Amino acid sequence: MSSFEELNLSKQLQSAIDELGFISPTPIQAEAYPVILSGRDIVGIAQTGTGKTFAYLLPLLRDLKFSKEIPPRILILVPTRELVIQAVEQIGSLVKYLNVRVLGVFGGVNINTQKQNIALGTDILVATPGRLYDLVVNGSLQLKAIKKLVIDEVDIMLDEGFRFQLTNIFDLLPARRQNIMFSATMTEEIDELIDDFFVAPVRISIAVSGTRLENIAQKCYPVQNFNTKINLLKYLLADKDEFRKVLVFVASKSNADRLFEAMEESLGTACGIIHSNKTQNFRMKSIQHFEKGRARVLIATDVMARGLDFEKITHVINFDTPKFPENYMHRIGRTGRAEEPGKSILFYTPKEDAAKEAIETLMVYTIPVLEFPEEVEISKELIPEEKPKGVMPNPHRNQKLEVKGASFHEKKLKNTKTNQGGSYLRKGKVYKKPQTRGDKIANQRRGK
Repeated sequence: MSSFEELNLSKQLQSAIDELGFISPTPIQAEAYPVILSGRDIVGIAQTGTGKTFAYLLPLLRDLKFSKEIPPRILILVPTRELVIQAVEQIGSLVKYLNVRVLGVFGGVNINTQKQNIALGTDILVATPGRLYDLVVNGSLQLKAIKKLVIDEVDIMLDEGFRFQLTNIFDLLPARRQNIMFSATMTEEIDELIDDFFVAPVRISIAVSGTRLENIAQKCYPVQNFNTKINLLKYLLADKDEFRKVLVFVASKSNADRLFEAMEESLGTACGIIHSNKTQNFRMKSIQHFEKGRARVLIATDVMARGLDFEKITHVINFDTPKFPENYMHRIGRTGRAEEPGKSILFYTPKEDAAKEAIETLMVYTIPVLEFPEEVEISKELIPEEKPKGVMPNPHRNQKLEVKGASFHEKKLKNTKTNQGGSYLRKGKVYKKPQTRGDKIANQRRGK
């Protein structure tokens, strides 16, 4: 698509685009526009800086009619205060010639002021999940009129623990609505969210090169398990001249902590770690040490590392094989910057072989396999996630009861007996020495 005029925008929107100096839509804008305009659910995978905010704003604003109603009709969720402010500014630049009301709400400021602004009415509400949920719970905000839900930077939201608020917000929204989601990376948690709340979404993947980067030399090692991967990583990093600045990607925060604890023993302060469970000061310190060369190894999750731009990374090591091939392309792109040569190494276990094949299919390239070094010890110790998932025997259960012999059949026979009445009737006419007046009367009745 060569120009925005091909999108058939309203004159007001086109005038705003022209004043902003935009000539042609980006790939994500061109592909997402007709899907969002059709009303279908959509999931877009696009890196920051590809124009995804305008990708959902343009079709939404094209169909948004004038209204004096108080409740918002479009809800845009973003993870941080800064992104709320940024989105409100971008919407403002597009609605310059439209009669559209926009409001942003986020935590860390006086909620009463936001309540007053909501009471005045808005067409588009941009919010962080936590503050939005607070406003709904205290009755200041109604979501009954929401027709379009946009979740931007969803990977950051989930990584920072907003899953609870998101699922609750989904439950509070009208069932009939269009869901629009954008993310820079894909995770299993995002996939679960899509399966639970989206209806047959169209998936668009943009700014993820399907062609391998020619200046990045890719290699891979077949490895038995997690602890053997640790042994292999230690073996490789022992060569300080070769592995001068290394970014190590892991799939989860728990795996990152396990790996860091193991590597810290041998590398000490030469190894850093960043993920969302670490404090902001800790993360900043790790990044600074890595950038200044005090640490030559940085362990990171996909989400935390995606917004960082490091220079002169000699190697990217994929400690865990990403389940989504797009994430692999995003990872290895951290080396080989500015046409400099880069190197990428992938560790994969037998269980990760299918994920490796999906990566190779995307790139239309088979990653060369290196022979596993004989010097590296193959560990037999498995982490909990690697252990077979079966029915574990209950140590407190009496195993003798599992033998169903005669007693088992006797129990069934016992269950076939009919009710013979109380103890007095079963024993017949048996004299019992009276202990109470009731017993004396019973004995008299038996003698009749």
